[in-house]
Amino acid sequence: MKLIIELFIKAFVLLITTRIVPGFSIDSWTSALIVAFILGVLNIFIKPILLFLTLPVTILTLGLFMFVINALLLIIASKLVSGFQIESFGTAIIAAVVITIISSLVNLFIK
Repeated sequence: MKLIIELFIKAFVLLITTRIVPGFSIDSWTSALIVAFILGVLNIFIKPILLFLTLPVTILTLGLFMFVINALLLIIASKLVSGFQIESFGTAIIAAVVITIISSLVNLFIK
C-alpha cells in the first residue's frame, strides 16, 4: 500500500513540475503514473550503475552531478513514455532540480 501511495505522490510531483518548468510536459494522470513507475524502475536498476561510473565527478562537484544523472533518467523516461516530453537537456536539469525540491517539501509535510 505504501508503494502505491508513493507512486501517486511522485506522479503528483511530476504534474506540479509541468506547471513550473516550461518545456516539460505530461499529457495526463495516467502518463504521470507510468512515468513515475518507469522512473522508479530506472532508479533501481540504472542509477546505481551511473553513480558508480560517475563517482569521481560526483565527489568533485560535491554531489551536484546527481542532478545531471537525474536529468539523464528523466530523458530516458521521456523516450519510453509517449505522453511525456522534455524539450532539451537544460530543461531536464531544471526539472530534476524542481522535482528534488518539491519532493523534499512534500516529504517534509507528509512525515
